[in-house]
Amino acid sequence: MEQLASAMQGFVALVARLAMLTIFIVSTVSNKIPQFSQTVEYMTSEGVPIPKAALAGAIGLLLVGSLSLLLGAWTRIGAFFLLVFLCAATYYFHDFWTINDPLQRQLQTIQFLKNLAIAGGLLSFLAFGAGPWSVDGWIGRRQAEVESDAPAAKPRVPSKAAA
Repeated sequence: MEQLASAMQGFVALVARLAMLTIFIVSTVSNKIPQFSQTVEYMTSEGVPIPKAALAGAIGLLLVGSLSLLLGAWTRIGAFFLLVFLCAATYYFHDFWTINDPLQRQLQTIQFLKNLAIAGGLLSFLAFGAGPWSVDGWIGRRQAEVESDAPAAKPRVPSKAAA
């Protein structure tokens, strides 16, 4: 029964990682990279400081964070990278509190709340890791095996000379 629970946890965590990384990798590969100049112009209009450097940094965070979630390797670091990107993007691009038009305000509120939900998922990866079907899980299992195979340390007996 324990093996079934572990397999189910591994499968669900893998699906969660894949679902989470999809929004980040698709927006990076289909929008930010091929439309770099247009994205920089949009970032400039939204008041992002040093937009070219910010976009290059964002692309780096998105690619490294997505790859980390895909493999389940250094997942907490990758989730943190994606969370940093998400917080900055939410602040600059979904600032519903500054919008007067009711329809645009509603649309940006929805986008803000969507990003808040995504942040919750990323925080769960920060808290709990990638699950057993991941590089991190494999490393953890190997470490546990090595530690369980290591001989128990003998207690030290003080020598008479030290007394």
